[in-house]
Amino acid sequence: MLDIAIFTTSGILIVLALLQSGKSDGISSAFTGSGGLNLFSNVKERGSEKVIANATMAIGILFFVLVILRKIL
Repeated sequence: MLDIAIFTTSGILIVLALLQSGKSDGISSAFTGSGGLNLFSNVKERGSEKVIANATMAIGILFFVLVILRKIL
């Protein structure tokens, strides 16, 4: 039962991660160095992006808890 919950949660987590919009200029900027790397930039999500980001965080935490419970039990 717990394995099914982990499998389902991981699938939802993958879909939510793929739904998030990219915050970089693309792969070309990684090779050319243009734009810089702003890991700690202050970019706020709004609207549906915020909902998807919060859902991804919640599902990620749930996945982590389920995996720890699976290891304990």
